[in-house]
Amino acid sequence: PPPPSPPKGGMKRGLSDAATSERIASLDAGFFAHIESNRDEYVRRLAEFCAIPGVSAEPQRRPDVRRAVEWTKAWLDKLGAATRLEELGDEVLPNGSTIPLPPALLAQFGDDPAKKTLLVYGHLDVQPAKKSDGWATEPFELTERNGALYARGASDDKGPVTAWLWVIEAHQALGRELPVNVRCLFEGMEEAGSKGLPDLCRRLGEPGGFLDPKAIDFICISDNYWTGKVKPCLTHGLRGNIYFHLEVHCSSKDMHSGVIGGSVHEGMTDLVRLMASLVDSQGKILVPGILDDVAPVTERERESYKQVDFDLETYKKDAGVDSVTDKLLHETKEAVLMHRWRYPTLSLHGIEGAFDGQGSKTVIPAKVVGKFSIRVVPNMHPDRVEALVRKHVEAEFAKLGSPNKMKLTVDKASFPWYREPDDPNFKAASAATVRVHGVEPCFTREGGSIPITEVLEDVCHAVCVHIPIGASDDGAHSQNEKIDRENYLNGMKLMACYVDELARLPGAPGAAERALFAAAEARRLESNKWRRRCKVQLMRFGCECLDCQTP
Repeated sequence: PPPPSPPKGGMKRGLSDAATSERIASLDAGFFAHIESNRDEYVRRLAEFCAIPGVSAEPQRRPDVRRAVEWTKAWLDKLGAATRLEELGDEVLPNGSTIPLPPALLAQFGDDPAKKTLLVYGHLDVQPAKKSDGWATEPFELTERNGALYARGASDDKGPVTAWLWVIEAHQALGRELPVNVRCLFEGMEEAGSKGLPDLCRRLGEPGGFLDPKAIDFICISDNYWTGKVKPCLTHGLRGNIYFHLEVHCSSKDMHSGVIGGSVHEGMTDLVRLMASLVDSQGKILVPGILDDVAPVTERERESYKQVDFDLETYKKDAGVDSVTDKLLHETKEAVLMHRWRYPTLSLHGIEGAFDGQGSKTVIPAKVVGKFSIRVVPNMHPDRVEALVRKHVEAEFAKLGSPNKMKLTVDKASFPWYREPDDPNFKAASAATVRVHGVEPCFTREGGSIPITEVLEDVCHAVCVHIPIGASDDGAHSQNEKIDRENYLNGMKLMACYVDELARLPGAPGAAERALFAAAEARRLESNKWRRRCKVQLMRFGCECLDCQTP
């Protein structure tokens, strides 16, 4: 790609300039007062949005996902954005039928070439949820208890998405011009693998497109959480994820364990043995060579864990182990965080085809599919991880001497993402955090995966900052998901201060600032080089073909 341009013009704030600081404080006071005066209305709107059960992983709920997209578009249209829907085609289901993918939603506020441009990403779909899963209330009826707003999607990701809408609305209500151009990219398939979105992003990144690198200066995502409940965070690292399906097939039909048992090779027995060979009870991955490519721990990194707000006892309660085992795999804050953030983990998720209902059923399943995933970290590559896992599984299956049919497939894969938090985008987010919360943020990494991060960076040639607004106990993907009312409101204040800080970044950077910008860009490009998608075959990574090597 062509070398990046320095940041666009903006108003540089001298930290010693008392008049400027006083003006900022006055602006913040007016904006914060507006947010507080509309707090109940914001919660009412969030409840309306959360009532749409847009579960992307359930085909029968796809119309609801589209409703969520249309609900968001209606608000963006009302706020005066230039919006459009980008259809993503059809998805082929396991039974061979097809259903349409929900469209991606694009929105644009402003196109002033004198201003910097921020790209905001969020998702409008949610995880499955039923009250019978263990929810205290109906998951799609927002319920407030003790200052917490309980509903599926309240924190992941409908709360943060709507917070951006209300920030734009507040600027308009106060007669304030947005200090930067804002472009929004919202999707409805994040919880089901973002199907279709990477290819769309590639197309939108062409010259003159919505994601043209010449048009995008910064990227922001708010789709993760603080490490505690008090101190805000900025996230500069994510683990990737490789999800495997391990199938064992022993018959053309299910069998009666009394009539047939003892005369055939049972697939479930083979599968359980194979699954047990992947990881031990202490969390150690048993696949040979899996740790060989993990980036070594530096002294600087080791020191960085000291500034993180994280309490082991509170974490036990958040994880739900306090009332069961009251034990974690590791005994220190640093060890727990490192194994959540910067070391790979392998988790067993379930077995498809096995009996899992209430009561007893004496069936030998004809085919079972074990589900497991590996969270990967720098510098692990999905292709190499898959090869190591395949070699291990095939070797373990050979030891069983079973005539059954075994097949290993990768359902989906994403790369890890890491940035040093010294980029101007992080500096703006950090300054905004101080304005709202009065403290410097923790710089954290995240054990989860947000695959679109590296796709957007790669397409836009810009650095992404993750600004979580939810607390560590929000319970995303779990029963009783919530977002605290104060976190929701403070998130709006933070986003408003963040766009203001972006606008205040130096418009004519000096030599030191240019060097910092160039160094950050070089690190981003270098880290993305080995995972860059082929321009011709969009699902191919690490490509060195002539098309990709041509400037």
